Amino acid sequence: MPTRFAASISPSQEPSQHVAALARRGVQRRYRRGALLIQEGETGDTLYIVLEGKLRAFLSDENGKELTLGVYGPQEYVGEMSLDGGPRSAHVEAMAPTVCSVVSRDQLLIYISEQPEFAFELMGRLIRRARLATESARSVALIDVYGRLVRLLNQYLDKALEPVAQERRLRERMTHQQMAQHLACSREMVSRLLKDLETGGYISVRDRWIWVLKPLPARW
Repeated sequence: MPTRFAASISPSQEPSQHVAALARRGVQRRYRRGALLIQEGETGDTLYIVLEGKLRAFLSDENGKELTLGVYGPQEYVGEMSLDGGPRSAHVEAMAPTVCSVVSRDQLLIYISEQPEFAFELMGRLIRRARLATESARSVALIDVYGRLVRLLNQYLDKALEPVAQERRLRERMTHQQMAQHLACSREMVSRLLKDLETGGYISVRDRWIWVLKPLPARW
């Protein structure tokens, strides 16, 4: 089974009117879970805008190891890195049944000529992704696994839900394997750390949802 770990995960962004308008110019396509939309190294000139579902961008080596670069949901897009005419820089697969609007490079350039402010939005997203990648690399290099776990749990706390007696739930169900992909460690390490936190009364697992019961200690 491939070993997978993640460098970063894309944060949710406010829906963009430009992205919605550009999506209407593309061709809608449906992809089953696990379908490979983009292969690293291939030549491509299309942008994939997610309408429904979720995509994962990742790198892999000949031994089956994978490095997740980002996860993208509705109103986000992938494939823009190859619009300069270069080869694709990563693989992209559907994490769930997904609907995308596939926009050609020509259509994108026409849209930018009509709406030049969208070029700044495009650059802004590229910059944010670069910063996320830099922060993730720093985290993996300089912070221990427990410290990365605390950051991940705090990052995923659902701020939209009112706390129950100061308890907060993560905004997504995450398996131990998925968490290990974000932390660049083994699933066994995640399981051991979560068990210790649960025993210490810091977290609780209810119906496969993780709840943080009180502030997590900075060190373990």
